[in-house]
Amino acid sequence: METLTVTAKIQVLVSDTDKVLLDRTLSAYCDACCFVSDHVFETHDLKQFSLNEKLYTDLRDRFGLKSQMAQSVIKTVIARYRTILENQHRWLKAEFQKPQYDLVWNRDYSLKMDWFSVNTLNGRVKLRYFSEGMEKYFDTDTYRFGTAKLVSKHGKYFLHIPVTRSIEECRNEDVCNVVGIDRGINFIVATYDSRHKSGFVSGRTVKQKRAHYKELRRELQRVHTPSSRRRIREIGQRENRWMQDVNHCVSKALVENNPSNTLFVLEDLTGIRSATEKVRLKDRYTCVSWTFYDLEQKLIYKARLHKDKVIKVDPAYTSQCCPVCGHTERANRNKKLHLFRCRNCGYRSNDDRIGAMNLYRMGIEYLVPDTVANE
Repeated sequence: METLTVTAKIQVLVSDTDKVLLDRTLSAYCDACCFVSDHVFETHDLKQFSLNEKLYTDLRDRFGLKSQMAQSVIKTVIARYRTILENQHRWLKAEFQKPQYDLVWNRDYSLKMDWFSVNTLNGRVKLRYFSEGMEKYFDTDTYRFGTAKLVSKHGKYFLHIPVTRSIEECRNEDVCNVVGIDRGINFIVATYDSRHKSGFVSGRTVKQKRAHYKELRRELQRVHTPSSRRRIREIGQRENRWMQDVNHCVSKALVENNPSNTLFVLEDLTGIRSATEKVRLKDRYTCVSWTFYDLEQKLIYKARLHKDKVIKVDPAYTSQCCPVCGHTERANRNKKLHLFRCRNCGYRSNDDRIGAMNLYRMGIEYLVPDTVANE
């Protein structure tokens, strides 16, 4: 058994009075995070005990925080800096610009089917929320609530709750189907599976819509007014939501159209940004900003829920190697025509399909050692 954490997002319903109180609480929490961040950036001190000793009183007196809220601020800042150090490997100042509030389960907040209770600067308040779809998460034998985040967006309030459950892991010896998935731009995904069937999801609509947003942003940037800048931000958020929905639908279809205990094989695209920055300038925006990672993350957690497995393999030569005879040569692939033609045996196919076929083969090779060991 292994654990899986997903984020449940719910909208909180507030009155005008509660709105003022929540705004004050979120603002004070955010300002307190900035205060602690300034201290950490100057001292490089990430120890909970010493930060609590130096800053606890100031957090209570200056920002009016309750005891638990002051502790939560310090933990939030420490976690942000550790993430920065892990990803960037250097000290960069953590910024806290958007109103937020990190809530510890059963201390800062509690959740029932009818109401949401949260600790504020003026004590506890009970608020209603949209509970549709939340029913399953109240099964305490299956799910556990974690530290949530209360955020304000466009005058509305949302609670993001990490929900953890135990799931049965897919073992290599139980795998009954292998699917190679080649991610790209002309085709969002091209697949090849154990039934020797290929599948394609066209990226034409995505390319056209993203090109439309790009041109619209360019026109607004020429105007250079406060309203145009506000409009640019709105467009970016809308495009991001739309792309996330596309990736959600694609990953869901991949999982539901294959049986449980399927092994999905993806290319490891770590560092793909630096590689795509070498392409022609006119194509750079499309290549660099394509949402490969978001699709990967959505597929991983959906696959785990479905008792499937996802692995990532070295992408080198997957579109240049012939899946029939194994001959590898750059000239095998014509990128302009998206055509693969082996210079050795003459095998022809779509270059994205060739990538999926080679990923399928690498998935079979991944399973062979376990098969041999079992025998």
